[in-house]
Amino acid sequence: MRWFSSDQERRLWIYVLLLIVAIYSTLGLARSIAGELRMRGLFDTVFVIGFVLIIFAIVVHAFWTGRSGVEIVVILVFVAVYIMVFARMGIPEERTHLFEYGAVAIVVLEALRERKRGHRSVPVPAILAILITASLGIIDEIIQFFMPSRVFDPIDIGFNVLAAVMAVTASVTLGWVQRRARSASP
Repeated sequence: MRWFSSDQERRLWIYVLLLIVAIYSTLGLARSIAGELRMRGLFDTVFVIGFVLIIFAIVVHAFWTGRSGVEIVVILVFVAVYIMVFARMGIPEERTHLFEYGAVAIVVLEALRERKRGHRSVPVPAILAILITASLGIIDEIIQFFMPSRVFDPIDIGFNVLAAVMAVTASVTLGWVQRRARSASP
């Protein structure tokens, strides 16, 4: 029996691995880079530019792919929620968790959905995606525990879980809206 249900599932798990390697491999550099950007007065600017580019890409993609009006409204609502969460997060470094582990959660969710489409047992892909992402975030913090310049921070685990919940909720909600729109169209 093959380990993966399809080539697409295999590719998605490879993407998860690449994301995690990228996150874990920057653990030692993240504080140095943030410190250097902060010292030059660029930290907030770079972060805002990155955030705006991501939001712009999401909105352009929504319009480009011919989404219905309801789908675009749902996307814009989630964009607004992300903006509000970002605005309320006091420590800028904590905001990166929403990017990093949100991306991981989405790719894990897609891999699990693909696995389920391949007739493999995946009880509740959304919940499983959140649990897998949370576990990867816990491993991130355990690695930091052993690094001299970093600390184990349970609050960061909470941010990782929040990122996973937000991303998976957005994806599941948008999928539900898409299915409803398709079933309602003649």
